[in-house]
Amino acid sequence: MKYWLVKSEPNAWSWDDHVKVGVEPWDGVRNYQASNNMKAMSIGDRAFFYHSVKEKRIVGIVEVVREYYPDHTDPKGRFGMVDFEAVEPVPNPVTLEDIKGDERLHELALLKQSRLSVVPIDEASWKIICDMGGVKP
Repeated sequence: MKYWLVKSEPNAWSWDDHVKVGVEPWDGVRNYQASNNMKAMSIGDRAFFYHSVKEKRIVGIVEVVREYYPDHTDPKGRFGMVDFEAVEPVPNPVTLEDIKGDERLHELALLKQSRLSVVPIDEASWKIICDMGGVKP
């Protein structure tokens, strides 16, 4: 299993929106590196659901239930999407500041490539962040 972090602006698509529908495509990604990260996802992989912009915090966990396929919102047909199922909320949302404040997490792509909307998370960092958020890894 691999681990990821996916960002969404909560006013466009929030954790609560995702929970209401259960399973939803992660569409609209228009960055080749983020798209390549989604291509590397497999069914069963987990991702932190991160509210970007003003909140800047991890609020939930989703799981890949459908692997990469064409994104119907891309008129040029260059990009794809995956489907995520809402798994569980993070009881104690983990903020960007929390992550920056933990030296064990300084190498995360979230910090090094802060504008990228889909980034990998290594297993050790996944466990640390789960612990910070009150989630069993």
